[in-house]
Amino acid sequence: MYVIVLSTISQEVIRMSAKTKRERLNSDRIVEGALLLADDVGMDAFTIRRLASALGVGPMTIYHYFPNKEAIIDAMVDAVYAQIALPPTDQEWTDAIRVRCISAREALNRHPWAPPYMVSRTSPGPATLGHHDALLGCLRRGGLSLQMTAHAYAILDSFLHGFALEEASLPASGGEEVQEIAEEMTAAFDVERYPSLVEFATGHVMRPGYNFSASFEFGLNLIIDGLDSASKRSA
Repeated sequence: MYVIVLSTISQEVIRMSAKTKRERLNSDRIVEGALLLADDVGMDAFTIRRLASALGVGPMTIYHYFPNKEAIIDAMVDAVYAQIALPPTDQEWTDAIRVRCISAREALNRHPWAPPYMVSRTSPGPATLGHHDALLGCLRRGGLSLQMTAHAYAILDSFLHGFALEEASLPASGGEEVQEIAEEMTAAFDVERYPSLVEFATGHVMRPGYNFSASFEFGLNLIIDGLDSASKRSA
């Protein structure tokens, strides 16, 4: 009898614990967990089962909130867009776009899996739509024609996503680690056959203070200045 009572109590505790987990769980918590998981393991290893395990629930509980993995990815992308600052409306368009792009790069650095998904989803969420609407609105307020806005829209994000992808793929971007890697690589180079590579590595990359990431704002400024000049010439 004692064993039966204990068994009944244990089953009730398990049932109540599972119910409490379900009650605490919601779509926002699932997306937060999904972001953390993707940041940790990447999207190739991201699965519903693994996400459910990380959240301490069964896979079917996830499906109560999202019909499939693609819907979760859509929500994850929307959550990343929500982390990106909108172009300020009280600044010149060039400064406002700079604020937005720097914020976007920071968000993509936090979520290195995200760049390929930021432009490939076909079911954009409210944060995604609001972000793009604000970006286009900023360019138009700056006096850019629709054609120039289209060029700016494509070029800015191509640079942003491409730079973020390259940055995430590098074995190192600066400091002693990149100097050591460059030194190992150049040690195997034939100086006479690859003189420019050796000059660049030894004269720049291996110098103290080198950081690949510093090229982002330099390139961004070139693009914005170029777009501003082109827009003024076509006005």
